[in-house]
Amino acid sequence: VLSTERPRRRGGTMSFPRYESYKESGVEWLGDVPEHWDVFHGRRLFTNRREVASDSDEQLAASQKYGVIPQTLMMELNDSKVMLALKGTESFRHVEKNDFVISLRSFEGGIEHSNYIGCVSPAYTVLKALKVVEPNFFRYLFKSKTYVSALQSTTDSLRDGKSITYQQFGDIQLVLPSVFEQQTIAAFLDRETAKIDALIAEQQRLIELLKEKRQSVISHAVTKGLNPNAPMKDSGIEWLGEVPEHWEVRKLNSFSNKITNGYVGPTRDILVEDGVPYAQATHIKGGRILFDGAYFVTLKWSSAHAKSILQLGDVLIVQTGAGTGDIGLVTEDEIGFNCHALIIVSVDKAVMYGEFLAQLLRSTYGRETLSSIQTGAMHPHLNCGEVKFISLPVPPIEEQAAIVSSISSSISQFESLIQEAVRATNLLKERRTALISATVTGKIDVRGLVSAKTEV
Repeated sequence: VLSTERPRRRGGTMSFPRYESYKESGVEWLGDVPEHWDVFHGRRLFTNRREVASDSDEQLAASQKYGVIPQTLMMELNDSKVMLALKGTESFRHVEKNDFVISLRSFEGGIEHSNYIGCVSPAYTVLKALKVVEPNFFRYLFKSKTYVSALQSTTDSLRDGKSITYQQFGDIQLVLPSVFEQQTIAAFLDRETAKIDALIAEQQRLIELLKEKRQSVISHAVTKGLNPNAPMKDSGIEWLGEVPEHWEVRKLNSFSNKITNGYVGPTRDILVEDGVPYAQATHIKGGRILFDGAYFVTLKWSSAHAKSILQLGDVLIVQTGAGTGDIGLVTEDEIGFNCHALIIVSVDKAVMYGEFLAQLLRSTYGRETLSSIQTGAMHPHLNCGEVKFISLPVPPIEEQAAIVSSISSSISQFESLIQEAVRATNLLKERRTALISATVTGKIDVRGLVSAKTEV
């Protein structure tokens, strides 16, 4: 991802220079370090601040994004990683300016740059520098991939859901460049990571725009058809608007052979290690059934619950929970599966293809229609009795085939563009990670680059 040769431009990227001379650090995660850098155990650079919070201390919270700020402000900023407030501060730790506040379990944390004098919950470790340091340098070092890997390698506690201890932190050796170099490195990384982050944001915006365009193409095709010159008529449904004049608008139950529920009940006693695949809401993603091989029932149990055995072309609707209204189409790969708490719709193939119904229900009109009949704001739920009466546009069967084919082709093109943007995003994230690790361990000499204009 990075080259540390003499700086030169190569296809829009930049190779970075190395220091003139290096020495063996004797530390695996550091490797060779610049000859003039010092190496110390963590406990010689940072002590574990143990001052108990006072009654007047304001409760603080920490995150990489915002640093250490009052928990009330963190909640206003809508940071999803805010800890729940705990009653009482007897076990809370005092925090002062430039302290490092870090979770040694998640490595989430930050530096107290401002003048907030307060306290943090016991979920955090408060580190106070014993030597003169540039806090921003260690902010990058403590989150570098190589350092975190070294810290994790000291214990199995993370797999047990426990935090790494201060003693384990103190056993890891850290580099200590001069304060000037620490400041230079931090400034360089601030600038370079900001550029990479801007490119990542551009790719993420592109991904969202492609998804919106894909949704628009699907929605237009299944509600307006492929012929832009077709005569139109009022559908009689406000959300649907006009449809081609030769289309019908019908209730779902008028052309369905079956609208039923998958098994609804406790699964603790019915699941087995192998047998008939048992699809659940978590398997319904992007209009498909992505079975992960985690849930099975016996053939005897499945046969006794035959109404929820899946057939080719069935359309599944997530009935309850966060994914309520998500749609999945049964393909040849899922024939014979049974399912849990999903609405199963089997349509008359002389009137509508299952593929068309799946795309119709995934369209903007379909999603809004299903959303309008959901019950329960906190725990959304769909009832079969309501779903069967939704009104849907019904093109002639041969036109449905053409629409499905057109949508499939469009989706393939959009998926290709989305995956390309995802790959670009991942490469940028890898570059960001590699750049930080290389810089904080001295593999790049940035002293002459801080004022230079480098490119990502």
